[in-house]
Amino acid sequence: MIIATTEQIEGKKVKRTIGMVKGSTIRARHLGKDIMAAFRGMAGGEITEYTKMMAEAREEAIQRMIEDAEKQGANAIICLRFSTSMVMQNAAEVLAYGTGVVLE
Repeated sequence: MIIATTEQIEGKKVKRTIGMVKGSTIRARHLGKDIMAAFRGMAGGEITEYTKMMAEAREEAIQRMIEDAEKQGANAIICLRFSTSMVMQNAAEVLAYGTGVVLE
């Protein structure tokens, strides 16, 4: 599966546009990670616990988007985007979406 943030893939031609494909996950913060993050927040710098959690959420959302694209018959995804939103206190959704296409 080719995935790109661009509208075109160099050297490839879009044979058919399938439409929007998407995948999402909702992640809640973990008490143990929150305690470590609080200590890091006081000292300053990157909060690696949250960085790792969000990276894992993005990867899971991408995998679910790929599954959606394959179910719809796409062999590539163009115009990949991410969106995040707070669902409830201490929980956020990560959404990956793009346009499923069939490349020649």
